[in-house]
Amino acid sequence: MNSEQKLVDELIKELGGYWKPFEMLAALVEEVGELADVMLAYEGVKGKVGKDRLREELGDVLFALICIANHYGINVGEALRLSIGKYRSRDSKPKGSKTG
Repeated sequence: MNSEQKLVDELIKELGGYWKPFEMLAALVEEVGELADVMLAYEGVKGKVGKDRLREELGDVLFALICIANHYGINVGEALRLSIGKYRSRDSKPKGSKTG
């Protein structure tokens, strides 16, 4: 568990504990929806907001995601490094290959 995960864990314990897994998933989906709305506004498609609102919603998504990771005992930094490795090996092109 990294330092951010510990901060979330401490707060959740202060507030009475983690929700059930699918309640946390619902919260994550809700936060992603809010992020989508703010991104549309930030890009000028639907309204107008500043970077502070974008940062706030990204933080809310990260918070919800960290709650799920903590519940299952998954280190988010380790999970991210594994995903980066997966994308790097899957999506990188061999040197000298042509894109086409």
